[in-house]
Amino acid sequence: MSRSRRLQRMSSDSSSSSSSTSPERDVDDDNDSFMLQPNDSQSSLGVDMGLDTSITAAARMAYEERCRVSPVARLPAELLISIFARLGASSDLMSCMLVSKEWARNSVGLLWHRPAMNKWECIQSVVRSIRKADKFFAYQDLVKRLNMSTLASQVGDGCLMGMADCKRVERLTLTNCTKLTDTSLQPLVDGNRSLLALDITGLDQVTDQTMITVADHCLRLQGLNVTGCKKLTDASIQALARSCRHVKRLKFNGCSQLTDTAILTVAAYSTHLLEIDLHALQNIESPAITALLTSCPHLREVRLAHCTRVNDRAFLDVPWIPESPIIFDSLRILDLTDCNELGDKGVERIIETCPRLRNLILAKCRLITDRAVLAITKLGKNLHYIHLGHCQRITDLSVEALAKACNRIRYIDLACCSNLTDTSVTKLAGLPKLKRIGLVKCAGITDRSIYALAMGEMKGGKRMHGASVLERVHLSYCTLLTLDGIHVLLNNCLKLTHLSLTGVQAFLRDDLLSFIREAPSEFNNHQRDVFCVFSGGGVSRLREYLNQEKALALASGDSDSVTPSMAGGDDDMGLDGEMDGDGTGDSDGSNTPVISLDVHGSHPPGGTPILHGPGQGSPSTNSTSPLPSPLENNPLSGLHQFSLANKLPKDAPHPPHAHTLALQIAHNLRFQHGWTDIRLHYHPSRQAAAPSLPRPVISGIPPQRLYMHPDEQIDVLQRQREKGKAGWPDVSPEREWVVASQLQESWTLRRFAEMFDALSTVPEEKEGGALFFANSSDVNGNGTTSRSASPWSNPDGLGVVNGAGARNGESKAVNGQATAAKPNRWRTGQPKRLLLATLDDDSTVVYYIVHDGLVKPRQN
Repeated sequence: MSRSRRLQRMSSDSSSSSSSTSPERDVDDDNDSFMLQPNDSQSSLGVDMGLDTSITAAARMAYEERCRVSPVARLPAELLISIFARLGASSDLMSCMLVSKEWARNSVGLLWHRPAMNKWECIQSVVRSIRKADKFFAYQDLVKRLNMSTLASQVGDGCLMGMADCKRVERLTLTNCTKLTDTSLQPLVDGNRSLLALDITGLDQVTDQTMITVADHCLRLQGLNVTGCKKLTDASIQALARSCRHVKRLKFNGCSQLTDTAILTVAAYSTHLLEIDLHALQNIESPAITALLTSCPHLREVRLAHCTRVNDRAFLDVPWIPESPIIFDSLRILDLTDCNELGDKGVERIIETCPRLRNLILAKCRLITDRAVLAITKLGKNLHYIHLGHCQRITDLSVEALAKACNRIRYIDLACCSNLTDTSVTKLAGLPKLKRIGLVKCAGITDRSIYALAMGEMKGGKRMHGASVLERVHLSYCTLLTLDGIHVLLNNCLKLTHLSLTGVQAFLRDDLLSFIREAPSEFNNHQRDVFCVFSGGGVSRLREYLNQEKALALASGDSDSVTPSMAGGDDDMGLDGEMDGDGTGDSDGSNTPVISLDVHGSHPPGGTPILHGPGQGSPSTNSTSPLPSPLENNPLSGLHQFSLANKLPKDAPHPPHAHTLALQIAHNLRFQHGWTDIRLHYHPSRQAAAPSLPRPVISGIPPQRLYMHPDEQIDVLQRQREKGKAGWPDVSPEREWVVASQLQESWTLRRFAEMFDALSTVPEEKEGGALFFANSSDVNGNGTTSRSASPWSNPDGLGVVNGAGARNGESKAVNGQATAAKPNRWRTGQPKRLLLATLDDDSTVVYYIVHDGLVKPRQN
């Protein structure tokens, strides 16, 4: 049988008449021009033109003449396509199409491979060309990549329906085209056997109908991104997993209806999976993650952020045989953000089974301790990116070990790790490849850490690893930092492009705030007041401005105004006081090591002198400082000027960060809630033996009564009825205690009891001396008062008197608003209470009423 077929083919080849159904091709119709070479010296294939009996003598002569006139005609199609592919502009390709039929055939595919969709006119032109009846080429078959995400807000079903004939699309990107539905998407993927990647991020109207169509027809699918497609269920994902066995990348972010059922099916059938993202899938539990890790050994990236039900069992249940353990040698990225049930044991198993992890994200995994971080040190040089933000249980011990063992770390985030001090940051500063470090709300760090970051690891007075590569530094709410340390950082880290200093009091100056970037539009007024982030060119301009100040100070010869970084250069740290063996300096009374930089003689560096009246000294520790009420319509009435007008006294018993926190709460009470006569108390107890508080306490008068016990409500209503009056009585507000705290602080009954013990129902009479604090409208950018607004030129109008010439139960003025309807009276004859003000990371303040020994009845 095979012999007869071979003879038949030989007979067909020897015949001059072709039995093929294909039409006879002319020389100009042959796409493979290298088949037309006259001899084997001009073709790599060596085809003998004399054997092709279908080419006539006239055609041969025409070809020879064309090659003589234009030798480029001898180039094979592959080489022509390679040359055309190097043309960057579409207009050049269109010009090539007009040269000849052969050039047109070899360039049209490049022109239509990825048609431009960045303008609405381009989309209309593409649709018209595809639908044209008398077109030269089948353009719909030439389209391989289709991306409409640039005009996402304008693309609708009608537009995509014009592309329904494009059945050879390999990559389809429709990111955030929210107007698209199954109506147009399903016909486009129906019958498409070439689709390799599909991205429909943000198409929340797409349902299982489209996904099932993809499962039925797109069997070669390798990448699927359905982020935000909330209508998808387990049924469609299961169908897709069973049909598309070559899937390598899956993103199911925000597909809230998916459960373990879908993920278990994916694990069973998608054994070639490389990347999977399950961000915010609240229904996913540990068994599904265990199945993924066990069945997909080639996984390189696993993202489980905000999968709150995932715990240690997800990793501990992976089969583990000490003699031949399962090792996920390919896994490089693991994101476990906010998996708050994950503990030290789970992290230890992760490190054992994934020894080549490069990026490990454990932000908000609040259960992990130093034990987990010490396990992470086993990753050694493989670890490049580590995120431990809000892991408040870790200390210097583990961070030092991490810096020593993993010396190739490029990014580390330790935000809100309140137990860290300068010791650990100094070790991290020696990392030679460190580009980004996050220390937001690490209240224990001082300028010592900043100097270490600026200078790096030193040996023999020189930097060991060359110039600094630090690019991004996040220091917001590190309240112990000064202007001098940041200046040294700027001058030594020339690659710095981002510097966040929100909440750092030394930078609450108008001249410095002119270099910050604009606050995000979604921020409220309070968040805008504290926003202080330098980015891009703003960092360079800040550096130049501070250096100009240095030059002017040196030129003027004013040695008293020269900061250590100015006078001694970058190498002179200018530390006031000797450092002991462990590198810590004198303390300001708190547990935080503090470096004193009192180079101005009378006020903290980068700060402003405290203004006092004639003959007055510094305020005593047993004083109450009345806080001013800046005018709302004054452009200088923000938190910055408010803080400048209320600097921390040098002899205050509280650390600077506690004072700054209290000022933020006071500012919020005044401008967000309308409180008046707001005061700051440093020793709010009448008893000398009362325990001292680690923070100042605020008192003020709310615009209305905050709380009234039900028994008191009955008494008030009865008196109102006896007077023959209807409605709710006009009850005067009461002065309230307010305690400022951070959201991450832990409060116990013992701490509350100590707080109430330190508070008096009514403070001492002497608390309330006539101390003047300038209104923020009179405060300049450097924190000093203008001469035109002298605090002593008008004794009746400018200051706030609390206790001078008035009883402790009332005030002559309430932040400038004297009124008898709102007396400054304290609550007597009732159990003590206070408002616990909690400040969140985004500057949101939430208040809780806490009673001493009294259960607050539930009220709507």
